[in-house]
Amino acid sequence: MAKRGMLIVLSGPSGVGKGTVRKAIFDQGGNDFQYSVSMTTRKPREGEVNGEDYYFVSKAEFEKNIEEGQMLEYAKYVDNYYGTPLKYVNQTLDSGRDVFLEIEVNGARQVREKMPDGVFLFLTPPDLMELKQRIINRGTEDIETINKRMEKAVDEIKTMHDYDYAIVNDKVENAVESIKNIIKGEHLRVSRVYPEYQEMLGEL
Repeated sequence: MAKRGMLIVLSGPSGVGKGTVRKAIFDQGGNDFQYSVSMTTRKPREGEVNGEDYYFVSKAEFEKNIEEGQMLEYAKYVDNYYGTPLKYVNQTLDSGRDVFLEIEVNGARQVREKMPDGVFLFLTPPDLMELKQRIINRGTEDIETINKRMEKAVDEIKTMHDYDYAIVNDKVENAVESIKNIIKGEHLRVSRVYPEYQEMLGEL
């Protein structure tokens, strides 16, 4: 039976660049983990692909999945649902592969409650003015929505203490290197390795 994989959760305030960093990690190749695509009811942004960036579904379909207990986590954020399908995550972990989640803060909190042995990474902006500028530069939202996102971001940054690691996204390549080094280190953590040795010792 394969050793169960490790759950890696990347989160942080809206606009911090989670998607950009995640894409850069996977574009590098050579990863031993599988990206778990989140589900959302928001409309796709330009260039986003259904099934790669998100599973884009209707509100009715998302709420049906919630009722049937098919979500590892979910949250409503600025009038849209975001969440992670449970079945796919468990199947991948059980096969021995690590699973990489890129999710919002509220969702990460739910995952922490259900799978506390995961690795929880919080991506932070260099400062709040930089974060606001990144959201404005998207050009996809009006000023009222931008201000709502900034208010939410302040509250989200206050949850940083619930995570294992904080990574500043000043430059994408620096954040990517930090995250990959953390994942390598976590695989060497005694609490993850020791059960294998206990099993070997029991066979002697």
